Amino acid sequence: MLSHFCFYAEAASLFANPSSTMRESTCQSFFHNERKYFTDIGEGVDCCKGFHSSFRTTQGGLSLNIDISSTMIVHPGPAKSTLKNLRVKVSPSNREYKITGLSEKLCKDQTRSVQLTYPLSTVNLFLYKRSNLVKESRQKPQEKMNVLSRALKNSNYNNDPMLQECGVRIGSDFTQVEGRVLPTPKLKVGSEADLFPNNGRWNFNNKTLVEPARITKWVVVNFSARCNSHKIVSDLIRGGKMKGINIDPPCNVFQEDPKFKEAPAFVRVEKMIEHIKPKLPGKPQFLLCFLAERKSSNVYGPWKRKILVESGIVNQCIAPPANAHVNDQYLTNVLLKINAKLGGLNSVLAIERSRPMPSAMRVPTMIIGMDVSHGSPGQSVVPSIAVVVSSREWQLISKYRACVRTQSPKVEMIDNLFKRISDVDDEGIMRELLLDFESSSRVKPNHVIIFRDGVSESQFNQVLNIELDKMMQACKFYDEKWDPKFTVIIAQKNHHTKFFQTRSPYKNVPPRTIIDNKICHPRNNDFYLCAHAGMIGTIRPTHYHVLYDEIGFSADDLQELVHSLSYVYRRSTTAISVAAPICYAHLAAAQMETVMKFEDMSETISSSHGGMPMDGPVHVPPMPKLHPDVATSMYFCQRKRSVHNSYENSRRL
Repeated sequence: MLSHFCFYAEAASLFANPSSTMRESTCQSFFHNERKYFTDIGEGVDCCKGFHSSFRTTQGGLSLNIDISSTMIVHPGPAKSTLKNLRVKVSPSNREYKITGLSEKLCKDQTRSVQLTYPLSTVNLFLYKRSNLVKESRQKPQEKMNVLSRALKNSNYNNDPMLQECGVRIGSDFTQVEGRVLPTPKLKVGSEADLFPNNGRWNFNNKTLVEPARITKWVVVNFSARCNSHKIVSDLIRGGKMKGINIDPPCNVFQEDPKFKEAPAFVRVEKMIEHIKPKLPGKPQFLLCFLAERKSSNVYGPWKRKILVESGIVNQCIAPPANAHVNDQYLTNVLLKINAKLGGLNSVLAIERSRPMPSAMRVPTMIIGMDVSHGSPGQSVVPSIAVVVSSREWQLISKYRACVRTQSPKVEMIDNLFKRISDVDDEGIMRELLLDFESSSRVKPNHVIIFRDGVSESQFNQVLNIELDKMMQACKFYDEKWDPKFTVIIAQKNHHTKFFQTRSPYKNVPPRTIIDNKICHPRNNDFYLCAHAGMIGTIRPTHYHVLYDEIGFSADDLQELVHSLSYVYRRSTTAISVAAPICYAHLAAAQMETVMKFEDMSETISSSHGGMPMDGPVHVPPMPKLHPDVATSMYFCQRKRSVHNSYENSRRL
């Protein structure tokens, strides 16, 4: 079925009128310096609204892409008044305080009757809550259309002398494009029952999982979480039984010694390990960990490093609300993650069972997701994290594993895909994944489908000339008689294209909407896909670019495959906005970032060099090697924590 949608992009140069007031621009975003464009979002920070604009070549000709843009600006003024009432967090105790003012005396002139302990506490300043900016920036489709319509009218583009000299005129209407709504993929759950998602969502009410795990020997650890852990464990066992997961009672429930609650995180973890190790009847199959804080637990990183790297135990961290009832949906989400980490399957696509798969995938096929995570701006010494996830079993496209490496800071191209160290040895990422695929599937893949995230259009050729070339070399080195075919697809979320329904402008476009005409590239193979349901604000589609297609997909087959991959995300019961292998790559980067503790290393290096740039190459520490018992598991199937270039503003457990 075809529907018409109205296209427009949010942008910043809508204030490019020479007669307008002071304008400030960052790249292609423009912001006014007038007070009416600022909104106080609390904690000493303003949300400043402006516009982004750019010209793009499309099938319909030259198009102006415009969109609303927002940024944050600290209230101007003296530091003394700016810092007042801001919240700070003191480590290692992790306590929060509010600044009430600054002393008139110098530090050297003040004394306190306090015994100094080392290391000295450090103070982290929270200038803003990013969630406040997100909330302030949200706009429903109808509201967003009205704002952009007024901005386009007020910009007076057609009277701009430069555009007039170039013979360029800007139309007053949004571009009309034709969209298709793809069929909803059918899922299979326990007992081969059919499950039909509705509006991109489904649930497991009165349903069991396809392949539930069996948990016989497990333990519970509580790091001073203020909740009824025994009640939650009992509810988890009950909920697991309803989903087909048979969970025996835990071998033990260990509580943290209160005297270590204020100790540094690594001390708390070591003391907990010392406490539980002698009492374990052998290595447990699974470990459930209660944390006191969901967003800012300083125990999480050291704990994950200890358990994943040294002990090799599948584990799940949760931080239930203090002294509050935990509902069934919360428990179900936890069970989905636990089952995935233990090797079970929550649901599968019906095509994985009945095999009417796209013709190009009827031979052994490996699906890969790739991404590189970088340090925050200014963190020039923080190594980048390169992640490659791959499907493990043909004919399944629901099981994945990850391979994570460090590389030089700010380097986007993955440099460890092929790492030949001798005539017979290769320590690269691809070889590790190929060995696992062949071991699990008992066959080498004939086709390799690559999803790459995090690259701009200017880097497309580098993906082909560097990364794809390295992967081909790795395959040839793996078996010189083997010649698989490749397809390379780039996924972009960081763009300014939005779609609206012409007949129902107050609604988001429905999930499963695909657009591959008029506003797409005039020569290249690209399309926009809104796979997920837009619940808040205006939905942002994913822009897919097919850079290389040696396999030879038809347009319909490839689009349906990409769409189906939004339904195999095993920690959720919703279709997600981007293909699952890419999302898994983000999760793996987030998980290993906490293990590496890059932020602490960056602060140490920066302070030792007085904040000045370092001369010569930066030392890149290797990624800690995961224990063999968890290396091929979906250990990264967790709630998302902050990561260098994440999609989400939330943090994880």
